[in-house]
Amino acid sequence: MSDLVTHHATDFVTQQQSPKPSATKPGAKAWVASMIALGVVAGAVIAGPQLMASPTLPAGTASPPSVAVSLPLQRDVDGRLELLGQFSAVQKVELRAQVGGTLTQIGFKDGDIVHKGDLLFQIDPAPYQIRLSQAEAALASAHSRLELANRELTRADALQKTGAGSVQSTDQKNAEQRAAQAAVDAAQAAIRDAQFDLDHTRVTAPFTGRVGTHLISVGNLVAGSRAATSPTTLLATIVSTDTLYLNFDMSEADYMRFLRERQAQGGVLANKVAVALADETAFNHQGTLDFVDNSLDRSSGTIHLRATVPDTDGLLTPGGFARVRVQLAPPAPALLVPDASVLPDQSDHVVLTVGPDNVVTPKQVTLGDLRDGLRVIRSGLSPSDRVIVGGIPTVRPGTTVAPQAQAVKTATN
Repeated sequence: MSDLVTHHATDFVTQQQSPKPSATKPGAKAWVASMIALGVVAGAVIAGPQLMASPTLPAGTASPPSVAVSLPLQRDVDGRLELLGQFSAVQKVELRAQVGGTLTQIGFKDGDIVHKGDLLFQIDPAPYQIRLSQAEAALASAHSRLELANRELTRADALQKTGAGSVQSTDQKNAEQRAAQAAVDAAQAAIRDAQFDLDHTRVTAPFTGRVGTHLISVGNLVAGSRAATSPTTLLATIVSTDTLYLNFDMSEADYMRFLRERQAQGGVLANKVAVALADETAFNHQGTLDFVDNSLDRSSGTIHLRATVPDTDGLLTPGGFARVRVQLAPPAPALLVPDASVLPDQSDHVVLTVGPDNVVTPKQVTLGDLRDGLRVIRSGLSPSDRVIVGGIPTVRPGTTVAPQAQAVKTATN
């Protein structure tokens, strides 16, 4: 660099000493511009390396990501299962005619609540009234024959005792008397039969419940059969409403837990269940578990259970769905964490924790159900573990983090 500057300076001195023609004003301006450019170039050459060099930053490390941590919430939690069930009627009857005839009256509006004994359908009773009258007339005639046979038998017995009558005559009168008595019995049976048919021209509600739509209108001919030996006319259906069945299925794993908890308690089959309807979040309805099937379904790997639930407020409907909560064990200490802190790991679940050295460590856990928005941890976690409850997407196991304490809140807080 110094040689280059010396070279330019020597050229400048030589130019000053050598004779040159008289300079004009434009030449002087060009000479001044050349000198300015020469000074700029020389300055850049001398100072260039220092100006163009990048400043050296002190070596340092990126700050660790900040995460929110909290100790698991400790609370007494009862053991329970939550399952999906469907309501069905305890009683459901298809109303069919036991006698045939013309339908003359419908005694309800579709969907009404009807009470036991209420008239629902009326079939023309005239043919059955005629038959009953005929049976009653036959009974009266049979009674007359019986009275006559009794008198003749009495007379024949008296004559036989005095020797005026024969034993053969007495035996004949006995046979006539027995035949007359049989005719009376047959007439009485015919009356009961005719009365039965007449009574069943009135189709009444077998129990209190809700009736469906009528399936046949007034004026139509109804086909009936007491023994259902021939096709009969379906008139309507009626279902009970005071108490309903809630049917649900339990997996084999849950069923085994159910059995073991029951055996540990040493009591009988669990009695009480809590029910939440499709539009409810709280389990406000109470029922009784009264049936567990005797075998597992091979195709689904589940077992069928049933509870009875009183319809105290008229909100239960056959065919409707509800969530059922089965109590398994009395309250016991348990740990709870936010459900978002539980991460899937193939078929298992893990919770990210922060160790004493602020390094993220995953822990495999066994899950329970949700309680007030928090997930019950059955095993795999200790009360002193610092669980990551915020900033989970930004960290990975083995990384160092900056933990920030944060309280766990329930959904009711």
